[in-house]
Amino acid sequence: MPQWRRIAGMAALACASLWLAGCAGVRTIDSDVQSYSTLQQIPAPPTYRLQLLPSQVAMGPQFDTVVQQAQASLAGVGLRRDDSQGSVIAQIDVQARYIPDSWLLPDSPYNPYGGLGWGPGWGWGWRGGIAWRDTGPSLHYRAVQLTLRDVQTQQVVYETSARYEDVWVDDQVIYRILFDSALNGFPKPPQGPRRVSTTVGAPAAAQPASTPAATAAPATVSPATPAAKPQ
Repeated sequence: MPQWRRIAGMAALACASLWLAGCAGVRTIDSDVQSYSTLQQIPAPPTYRLQLLPSQVAMGPQFDTVVQQAQASLAGVGLRRDDSQGSVIAQIDVQARYIPDSWLLPDSPYNPYGGLGWGPGWGWGWRGGIAWRDTGPSLHYRAVQLTLRDVQTQQVVYETSARYEDVWVDDQVIYRILFDSALNGFPKPPQGPRRVSTTVGAPAAAQPASTPAATAAPATVSPATPAAKPQ
C-alpha cells in the first residue's frame, strides 16, 4: 500500500474514533445567538398565542416535536401558551442541514492536513479514490428563530435566533437547547450577537422516553466570535 494511503487511512480512523468518543459523556453546546427586544418586562398577562404557518401544520408530528421544545423553553421564562387570550403572538421556525465529509474541508478542525496547504490535485485524488472517504463525521447545522408580536399592535417586541454547527447532533436535545439559548436573558437580553454555551450531561440510565436524552446545566454567555460559517 502506498505511504500516502497508509497515512490518510490512519488519519481517517483517528478522526472517526474522536468523533465516536464524543458521542457519549459530557459535552458543551455552543449556540450563536442574536436577540433584539423592546420589552421592559414579561408581557402581562404572561401568555402567548402560537401561530404556525400552513407549511408547518402540514408537517404534522414531525413539527410537533419542535413545537413541544419551543413551548418548554417559553415556559422556562414564564410564558404560558393560551391560543384564545395570549397577550403576544409567537412564531417559530427551524432550519436543518449538514455538510457530508466536512472533516475533509481545508478549514475543518477535524482535518489533520488542513493547515499544511495540500494542493487540489492531491485532495481530488484522495477524496475520489479511497473507499473509506465517507467514514468521517458530517458537520450538522441547526437553527431556530422566535418572534413575539404584540397582539394589539402587531408590532414585533422580541426577535431572537440561535444556531449550532458541530459533528454531533441529537435533534430533540439540540432544538431544546437552541430555544433555551435564544431566550437567554428574556425579556431584556443583550442586544445583538453573542455566544451561549450549555453543558449537557450523559444520558440517565433509566430515563422516560418522553424526556430529552440529556440534562443541561445553566448556560454561560460570551461575546460572539466572528467565524466563517457554511451557507
